[in-house]
Amino acid sequence: METVTRPFIFAWHFLTTIPLTRTHHEPTASELAASMAWYPVVGLLIGAGLIGMDAGLAALFAPVVVNVLLIVLLVLVTRGLHQDGLADTLDGLAGGRAAADRLSIMRDPRIGAIGATGLFLSLILRYAGLMALPHDLRLPGLLCMPAMGRWAMVTLAWIAPYARAEGGLAAPFLTHLSWRQVAISSIVLAIALIGSFGVVSACLILLAGTVIILLGWWACRNWFGGITGDTLGATNEVIEILFLLLVPLLLRWP
Repeated sequence: METVTRPFIFAWHFLTTIPLTRTHHEPTASELAASMAWYPVVGLLIGAGLIGMDAGLAALFAPVVVNVLLIVLLVLVTRGLHQDGLADTLDGLAGGRAAADRLSIMRDPRIGAIGATGLFLSLILRYAGLMALPHDLRLPGLLCMPAMGRWAMVTLAWIAPYARAEGGLAAPFLTHLSWRQVAISSIVLAIALIGSFGVVSACLILLAGTVIILLGWWACRNWFGGITGDTLGATNEVIEILFLLLVPLLLRWP
């Protein structure tokens, strides 16, 4: 039982600020890789929390306020981990001519003008996506959005090489990552999407997500020489925002 709970706890503690236990420290590289299979599960739990908060806040505030508070809650629960990755990635792209230069810039803890602007625009786009989300898609959208982003990180981490030869935050997670973790995370996401949107719509969403991930793979290979923790965080942000913006359009097709 412990071999199952430890990877889940590692995934939960890495992706959220909510402590589950004070034990289970010092994970091995294989346990960190195994924890990535749980990423969509953690995403679904975060999504369930968003649904609960949405219902409670809607009784007190107007929709515009509710959507802002949901974004604030999401950033607080995830300690801004993915937003930081997006800002660093954009700063690297803006300031470096070669992959090595971009990776060096991304290590700088300070945020630049491009990173700050991109982060601001990403929050606006997320807010717009929540505001425009049709009422009948709001609950499934809030539930599946975080799971979709975390599945994308797992999948991209498996298909793309690691960019930093000297190692980094993401390196221990990727050392033993295999197709098994990717398969488990994909099955979890597929079940959630089918239960939320139906089989046909779930297939369309997964197909669109796969195309975006492949574009991310191409971009990371060409711009950075591979992935880093920052580019994985940026991937989560891009996928979540595009999920909110594109799912209503995709579901019109059938």
